[in-house]
This record gives sequence, structure tokens and C-alpha cells, in this order.
Amino acid sequence: MKLSEKSADWIMPLILSIVMTFVISLVTSAISLGMSEFTLLRWISAWGISWIIAFPTLLLVLPFVRELTKRIIKWANAN
Repeated sequence: MKLSEKSADWIMPLILSIVMTFVISLVTSAISLGMSEFTLLRWISAWGISWIIAFPTLLLVLPFVRELTKRIIKWANAN
């Protein structure tokens, strides 16, 4: 099975949102709950909520971030 180059527009944000929310929800759950209250179920629940918000946000924001990045690089190279 081959995917088109265009599928990168949603695969990259998918993978990025999974990895980032996985790590951030683990850290914030451990800090806010403390190790005595921390459970796998609470962490996975927090991760799921985070991911549901993060993935569509990345899909919406990524085109603007790409454009801003291009402008910053162009501006930095002009100086």
C-alpha cells in the first residue's frame, strides 16, 4: 500500500499530536496528581482528552506555522 505525498498533510500532525500529548499528559498528570494518586487509567484518560483537542488544532494551525516559519527564515536571511 502506497500513500500519496499529500497524505503527509494529515499523517505528520497525527503522529506529532500523539507523541506530544502522550508526553505532556504523562508529565502534567504525574505533577498534578502526585505519584500516590497517579494511575495508568487517569493518565490515559487525560491523554485521550488532550489528543482529541490537539489533533484538529494541529490540522488548523500547521499551515499558518509553516508560513510563519518561511517568513522568519526569509527575514533572518535578509539581515
